[in-house]
Amino acid sequence: MNRLLSLVALLGLSGLGINLSAQQTPSQTPSQAPAASDSQASPSTETPPATSPDSAMPQGQTDATNSQPSARAFEGKIQKSGSELVLEESTTETPYKLDDQDKAKKFEGKDVRVMATMDPKTKQLHVVDITRVDTR
Repeated sequence: MNRLLSLVALLGLSGLGINLSAQQTPSQTPSQAPAASDSQASPSTETPPATSPDSAMPQGQTDATNSQPSARAFEGKIQKSGSELVLEESTTETPYKLDDQDKAKKFEGKDVRVMATMDPKTKQLHVVDITRVDTR
């Protein structure tokens, strides 16, 4: 009876672990795998390695096939370049065109952090958010 209950509990927890690993990022999935491999039953030891790559692969494929990369931070100063406002990145002094001129207008001449995705072909930043950075 105890073996049956243990087996049912183990299968239930394995199913829960598989469900959670499918919902989490690949970096969080390996932290769950050791907990499942601590069990002494061999099916649970074989199941997490089979499900971890499967759950990580669709996310990897999604990232590879996703046309827009995730947003990242660019730091620099909003400046005029001709008739447009651009972000001149502070570390590389590279000017980036900004797609949202209205958001940028409020920060002209200021040091800012721009959360944006960059179009690799045009080097234009697709602005998600602009925040002022205090430089002291």
